[in-house]
Amino acid sequence: MPSDFKTFLNAYGSGVISGELVVFHPRGSSPLLERMRKTHQAFTEHRNRTLDRGNSEHVPYHFHPEAGGLISWGYDHSGDEHFFLPCDPDPDRWKIVTMVHEEGCETFDGPFSSFVLAFVHRLLDVDRYHGIEPEALEFLEPEDLEELAAAGEIGPVQPSFEPF
Repeated sequence: MPSDFKTFLNAYGSGVISGELVVFHPRGSSPLLERMRKTHQAFTEHRNRTLDRGNSEHVPYHFHPEAGGLISWGYDHSGDEHFFLPCDPDPDRWKIVTMVHEEGCETFDGPFSSFVLAFVHRLLDVDRYHGIEPEALEFLEPEDLEELAAAGEIGPVQPSFEPF
């Protein structure tokens, strides 16, 4: 595994970053290895079904334990799964692949630590009323919106880590 991932796990363990990105420690309270096995099995079955239908666009990678297969390390509350892509003999050069919920894959070229920083930055870089359905805006008074924003229920998400 990449050294920055191991350093993160040794320092923090399993938990949720900014209330959104879930990271598992192999020996934490939610064992990563069992979750990895189940995730890899489910995604492999999905990939096989998709390939049987002749559509490889949304599942371009195979999964661990196949050589070079994606290795699960977490997910986010938007329904996306995050994997390491072991594309280099040096784990510190592995890429991050996000299986975007029902939309395919996105690849991040940096290490785990850069991915996490970019993820947290995206959560900070939203407008004040982010997270509220546009249809609901017409029914809410400005005071209600301000109350939701002040409570942190909408808008930018502050960096945090909640262990579990």
